[in-house]
Amino acid sequence: MSVENTHFGSAEIAELLKDCKSIFFIGIGGINMSSLAHISHNRGYRVGGSDRTETELTRKLAQRGIRVNYGHSEDNARGYDAFVYTVAISEDNPEYVYARKNGLPCISRADYLGYIMTRYKRRIGIAGMHGKSTCTSMCAEILIECGSDPTVLSGAELPAMNGAYCVGESDNFVFEACEYMDSFLDFNPTVAVILNIELDHVDYFSDIEQIKRSFARYADIAGKDGYAVYNADDKDVIEALKDFEGERVSFGIEQTGAVLRAENITEYYGKYSFDIIYREEFFCHVDLRTSGYHNIYNALAAAGACLLCGICAQDIAKGLEGFCGACRRMEYKGSVGGAEVYDDYGHHPTEIASTLRGARGLARGKLICVYQPHTYSRTAALIEDFIRCFDICDRVIFVDIYAAREKDTLGVSSALLAERVGDRAGYAESFAEAAKMLEGELCVGDVAVVMGAGDVYKVFEYLTFSEE
Repeated sequence: MSVENTHFGSAEIAELLKDCKSIFFIGIGGINMSSLAHISHNRGYRVGGSDRTETELTRKLAQRGIRVNYGHSEDNARGYDAFVYTVAISEDNPEYVYARKNGLPCISRADYLGYIMTRYKRRIGIAGMHGKSTCTSMCAEILIECGSDPTVLSGAELPAMNGAYCVGESDNFVFEACEYMDSFLDFNPTVAVILNIELDHVDYFSDIEQIKRSFARYADIAGKDGYAVYNADDKDVIEALKDFEGERVSFGIEQTGAVLRAENITEYYGKYSFDIIYREEFFCHVDLRTSGYHNIYNALAAAGACLLCGICAQDIAKGLEGFCGACRRMEYKGSVGGAEVYDDYGHHPTEIASTLRGARGLARGKLICVYQPHTYSRTAALIEDFIRCFDICDRVIFVDIYAAREKDTLGVSSALLAERVGDRAGYAESFAEAAKMLEGELCVGDVAVVMGAGDVYKVFEYLTFSEE
């Protein structure tokens, strides 16, 4: 069983850490946890942590003198004053047990992040079931490019930040607000961005109504003096915000009354150009370098958030046009057999379908996807949607489900998905086999997307890329 979020709040955490000189991060290798470890190190704490395996993120921590232990044990935890943990750990994690047994402060990742951000005047939280990392990265690109010097904490690495975070000196703090287990209710946004609402995380949320209530509570944290930047084309978002008392900045494509609207949309090989209309007047023109219709919404949301930071139209357009994508968000990896190969984090049917529609626009030949489902609960609950979301592909290769925090008790499998999708689909028992199957399919002009939120990126280790 996972450990729940703490809900101490920033004032109580400040008291808990008053005499603290060292912090241990349980699950330090996660994208957000590693960023928080770097930030804590910057603030003068002695930082250490543990995780299951070595990754590029843990190697970066070690290079800065942060001690990383591989595997979890009580010995790792000795000598630290406080502990920050990810809710993905179990209650019997030996470091967590040690901290509790010795009466040492244990703070969940979300609660600690909520505390960290309170020193910033303008706190922009990017929430939504899909697109959080991309929109956060777009905001970061705009603010960095125009010299705003923001602090950013994202769920994806961005070349402009040389990682998933950056620490600036301005009043602007941009962060990804994750809804899983209501983590975002521990954050303190002054600008609450909501990109979309849909059923997901069915191991925690019972239905869409619970999700809408959570997003409503998240927006309400901004308060009467805060802002909601929200998708006017999403009926569930509209309903969640029906009682919001702060100022509203809507964005959309379909709703003519949206404060920010995309018009004159054109598409060229999966990439979109459009005009942003702000309060019924031309604001700027944008030529996106990232593929996919869904990125128009992400760009509008980023524009709305940056407007509230006082950024002008010219700088917003420049930042959006300079944005080439975040890591593992349709990230170009190279050429295999004359085909373009991309890496993507998509793991929900809606984002899979949106990403693949964008990828189809890039392809002159076939569109092929290697997909790793993420968690048994999501796969079982949304299986009919998963079967349909690959319709645009010429070929789909499924690899085994990434279990994450779960055990296989629901009777779903990647082999079953492949069978249900039909003749266009195949099942690979290993990443090496998936790579072999993919290479056997690829021809000049094809596009391949290796997709999933687990470790499916390991397929790239077995592909033979052309020198470019």
